[in-house]
Amino acid sequence: QVQLVESGGGLVQAGASLRLSCAASGAIFSNYAMGWFRQAPGKEREFVAAVWWSGTTHYADAVKGRFTISRDNVENTVYLQMNSLKPEDTAVYYCAVGRSNLVRTITSGVMDYWGKGTQVTVSP
Repeated sequence: QVQLVESGGGLVQAGASLRLSCAASGAIFSNYAMGWFRQAPGKEREFVAAVWWSGTTHYADAVKGRFTISRDNVENTVYLQMNSLKPEDTAVYYCAVGRSNLVRTITSGVMDYWGKGTQVTVSP
């Protein structure tokens, strides 16, 4: 079956960087978008970034210029490089994959598979 396993979360101070990784297995992921979402305590899950097989990317306004998403199509792995982290970036970060080519579908969280999440905590 399909598995998505995130890694790279942790506790850092504001201004620091972290790199999240998500290894996907159990399917052929060509034509899938791979993305990151996050959910802070007491808040709804929100879209962070997505990358399509072609390399096209899309970001939430809150992370533009600070986060970079990339993927390795050979290793079926997606990365999220997070720079200049802020306390408001604190959340559980989830990796997900979806077959839609539509930005609005992916950003709304209509994905086919989800990982279990990794905690990112940014202290002031």
